[in-house]
Amino acid sequence: MRIEYLEKEGLFRLIAGETEYVIGIADEKYVGHVYFGKQIEDNRCGCLMRTEEAPFVPSKNLREKCSFADTFPAEYSTWGMGDYRDSCLNVRSAAGFRGCELHYQGYRILAGKPELPGLPATFCQDKEGKDGRTLELECRDEVLGLKVILRYSVFADSEAVIRSAELVNEGEEPLYLERVLTACMDMDMEEGDMLTLAGSWARERHMVRRPLAFGKQMVSSFRGESGHQDHPFLAVMGRDAGQDRGEVYAMHFVYSGNFMAEAEMSQFGSVRLLMGIHPEGFEWVLEPGKTFITPEVVCVYSHEGLGKMTHIFHDLYRNHLIRSPYLHAKRPILINNWEATYFDFNTEKLLEIAREAKKRGVEMLVMDDGWFGDRNVDEGHLGDWEVNEKKLPGGLPHLVEQVRALGMEFGIWFEPEMVSPKSKLYQAHPEWAIRIPEREPVQSRAQYVLDLSRPEVVEYVYESVARILRSAPISYVKWDMNRQMTDVGSVWLGQKHQGELFHRYVLGLYELQERLIKEFPKLLLENCASGGARFDPGMLYYSPQIWCSDDTDAIERLEIQEGTSLLYPLSTMGAHVSACPNHIVGRVTPFKTRGYVAMAGTFGYELDITKLLEEEKHLIEEQVKMYHRFQPLVREGDYYRVASWRENHRYDCWQVVAKDKSEALITYVQVLAEPNWHSRKIRLKGLDPEAEYRLEEIEMEANHQTKVGKTTADQIYKGAFLMYGGLLLPRLTGDFMSKMIYLSDVRICR
Repeated sequence: MRIEYLEKEGLFRLIAGETEYVIGIADEKYVGHVYFGKQIEDNRCGCLMRTEEAPFVPSKNLREKCSFADTFPAEYSTWGMGDYRDSCLNVRSAAGFRGCELHYQGYRILAGKPELPGLPATFCQDKEGKDGRTLELECRDEVLGLKVILRYSVFADSEAVIRSAELVNEGEEPLYLERVLTACMDMDMEEGDMLTLAGSWARERHMVRRPLAFGKQMVSSFRGESGHQDHPFLAVMGRDAGQDRGEVYAMHFVYSGNFMAEAEMSQFGSVRLLMGIHPEGFEWVLEPGKTFITPEVVCVYSHEGLGKMTHIFHDLYRNHLIRSPYLHAKRPILINNWEATYFDFNTEKLLEIAREAKKRGVEMLVMDDGWFGDRNVDEGHLGDWEVNEKKLPGGLPHLVEQVRALGMEFGIWFEPEMVSPKSKLYQAHPEWAIRIPEREPVQSRAQYVLDLSRPEVVEYVYESVARILRSAPISYVKWDMNRQMTDVGSVWLGQKHQGELFHRYVLGLYELQERLIKEFPKLLLENCASGGARFDPGMLYYSPQIWCSDDTDAIERLEIQEGTSLLYPLSTMGAHVSACPNHIVGRVTPFKTRGYVAMAGTFGYELDITKLLEEEKHLIEEQVKMYHRFQPLVREGDYYRVASWRENHRYDCWQVVAKDKSEALITYVQVLAEPNWHSRKIRLKGLDPEAEYRLEEIEMEANHQTKVGKTTADQIYKGAFLMYGGLLLPRLTGDFMSKMIYLSDVRICR
């Protein structure tokens, strides 16, 4: 890890592991992108900006400055001064003119990494910042009186480059930021593919790969959240790139609101990547002396395909983004009553579930929606966070005391950002809801969104949650958000600042969660937004896990969890075993398979355990033992995608390997059985080629005579054989069947 300035060549070089990121200063004032890729360490690489070719830099050919601007590989592109590609920054002056041109002024190289006030951000582990370095490039538009600081950070143990920008109004009049993205990167790639994650409610983050083409290809959200439909991630890759080979350039946005991610292929075959806050509905008034800071973008380069990209993201987020004390700790196995009871529960029903769950080894009861107000359907009382003692006689302290007496922890569900029209809160404060005056506010799920740009609303929401948590020993909170924004307006902000509402809302959300984890530092916080609508890096800064999707069907989860684990550690994915037929798709899958798939996440149950067959209850006991045995490996190990049901339409397979390669866990799911077929060969990944591994087929039996980790055959294989020759798996009978295999290094585990 190092950052250096080559004064003679006018180059800044950032070295992070095997990766090099180079920035050049052209014509002594234009900040250009030179190179991002495998280390080259050649001081002549500034030629890659092509400034010695026609149309040349403005000092040599002022008459063609427009052509220069439209071809120059800008590090932070601006609108209105000759660059007709999409830009990072569009500024309107107080006089109403649009246009901005930034000129390089100077630089600083800092030890460590500055915080971003009010925003989630990556951080150094070392308190003195010895494991990080930051480059700040200072630029100015002298006409506007605007200073822009471009920040780039690297860490000693990562190959990622972290970018953000800070804008300061040094003039005497307000400036209007109509578009302020975080990152721009231009590169040559006439042939390649674009990879994104897309979907909808209950089918989030499906991988979508398509050829790059001339023009603009974009994914985005302006729903007020990062969203079910698109994800704040974009990668471009070579046509031949796959899991283990080829070049990949990726960007990921550390933000939980509106975003845009775009790849634009220009007339000359170059590709510009852009990422930042979506400009739709956005305008920020930057008053004199004030500052605007953009959320971070994580930039990753891999020359070994998607697999290495995944490992860079996983390690970065585990080491430099997630702050929870649960990061490297076992998460409690929980049972949530939502799909078991929906709104139809009382104290005795919850205790009935808790007693049976405790007998089978479950460690926490989570009470979901319906415990407050008079909420027996989802049409009222959001905002009225008072315990319904008709359902829960004696209140929350009484229920929690009884659950804890069983030896279990207690968790609770909130939806704090919402308000129901049928609520005491809305009747008292209709102006606290986001809405456009004189219009009938748009309902979704019979609720409105509270205006978190208002300080008194933030205070009310925080105290509503904190008061409940202070009332009883509660170990876990599921923070939900079940609708997207419409008719976006705030009486509080006034006419001049309406364009700030989306972003100020997200800042209010971050303030709430920051306060929550500071007052309750031992709390396990799980974020949720109708399932996975706010599964983004910004949320990971506050909660170590996020509910992956409302679809808990094991087969649907294969594709959802594949796309999610492309970027996020398995320990961040909320995953539960649910009842069959599945509540959303109606599919029936074996209990064993449901357990194996959920084991790739935080693991828990979403069912009425009192209604299960005795055989299934015994299987829960076996799954609990499996979780305790394997969860450290799943939480800390390196994830490898071996095969994709999305691609082959027959089977799915993934693998987790310990950092020291001493053990590995392989999960195989046969989605569709095929007639007249022999054994399946799978080639494992990430092992030590020279090590010898003992293979255990994990059998999960519904009786107490078979232990988890039963060795059906004492087979020992060299790592090279398993990776290059392959492992033969016998054909399984039936759809949705599965197998789990554990490998241990004989030298270590002897």
